[in-house]
Amino acid sequence: MFDQLSQRLGDSLNRLRGRKLTDDNIAEALRDVRRALLEADVALPAVKTFIDRVREKAIGQNVLASLKPGEALIKIVHDELVQVLGGDSAPLALNRQAPVVILLAGLQGAGKTTTTGKLAKFIAERHGKKVMVASADIYRPAAIDQLETVAAQAGAGFYRHPTTNDAVEIANAAVTEARRSVADVLIIDTAGRLAIDEAMMDEIGRVQQAVNPAEVLFVVDSMTGQDAANTAKAFHQALPLTGVILTKTDGDARGGAALSVREVTGVPIKFLGTGEKLDGLEQFHPDRLASRILGMGDVLSLVEDVQRKVDEKQAKKLAGKVGKGSRRFGLDDFKTQLEQMEKMGGLGSLAEKLPGMGNLPAAARAQLDDRQTRRMIAVVNSMTPKERRYPDTINGSRKRRIAQGSGTHIQDVNKVLKQHKQMQKMMKKVGSKGAMQKMLKRLPGGGMPGGGGGMPF
Repeated sequence: MFDQLSQRLGDSLNRLRGRKLTDDNIAEALRDVRRALLEADVALPAVKTFIDRVREKAIGQNVLASLKPGEALIKIVHDELVQVLGGDSAPLALNRQAPVVILLAGLQGAGKTTTTGKLAKFIAERHGKKVMVASADIYRPAAIDQLETVAAQAGAGFYRHPTTNDAVEIANAAVTEARRSVADVLIIDTAGRLAIDEAMMDEIGRVQQAVNPAEVLFVVDSMTGQDAANTAKAFHQALPLTGVILTKTDGDARGGAALSVREVTGVPIKFLGTGEKLDGLEQFHPDRLASRILGMGDVLSLVEDVQRKVDEKQAKKLAGKVGKGSRRFGLDDFKTQLEQMEKMGGLGSLAEKLPGMGNLPAAARAQLDDRQTRRMIAVVNSMTPKERRYPDTINGSRKRRIAQGSGTHIQDVNKVLKQHKQMQKMMKKVGSKGAMQKMLKRLPGGGMPGGGGGMPF
């Protein structure tokens, strides 16, 4: 997400680093920024507000008189991006008498049902709440069946009304059942339409009035760009929306929706959804996202991902092998590292959260392909236990067998063996004094694809 915008903004602002700011080069930089925002499909009102605020602050004496005016302007851009994105993060309103009702609304195809499961899993894991879900979609029986499957995968309770086809009655009965089963939170999924229509808005309005939800969240496909903000605005005029969930953000390279929703609707973005897996829901933090856009990374989110998703036992086991010689770090350990990386969202997700990664050459960014990680895991899975422990025994005939068994080529097998050997050397060096600091300094270039730094990607 934001790949194009991040690159364009980075190029425009980096040209000002170390230079004395003048009215002319500020105006030139802001023209580039404006063009970059419009190309990212950001809504015009949001672009205008953003540029006006930056210009007003950029011509102030504090910037022009600062020791590093270029860096001062970048900070202004960062701070204004935070404001456009919503300022402070907006947590869910869960501190109410149980069951706390959350109502999801949105057009058909936006991913409401999957998002219901993701949200249920998020609330259960992050807040320790007992969650129940229900569907008030009376038009698509398959949607109810899908939600039941998703609820089971998320570990949430599920309610299905046995007889009625009335959405309001279903919602009221779901609240009663949630109270009876002592659920802390009830998430109600509602029917979607291909377009906004009067019947749809009337139905969901009656559901909202009947259950008085603590949260009314609008689920919208981020890939529709500024249309996502306009649709959210139309819903907000009919419903008291409390927040927006942007879905499919991993497929949105522009990011126009995220930069438009708050300005156009006045409603905060609360979550970003990625992929189909139920752990693909991320709380929205405007300050962290602004840092990502400007190539500053998002170390806080990365640390949270590590704490939540990395297997602590596996990490301790691996740590015990650091600096103890290449024989201790086998291909099974290498595969474990790759799998941990997959749990954290893959290479692309990791890369965008690391500072300086926006400055990688295009060829290096192109190699941040999670398919390579899965291919490498398949190669290791095709090896025998003895081959994983003693990779030096893998000769030409074994390589052909491994390649055939994993559906890859011999070159892929050679690449895995080479990467593993580099990791062995690196793990040994980590045990030496000062080595970790040296490796971290090399990370943005040397440790990434094509840099030969020995990282598993």
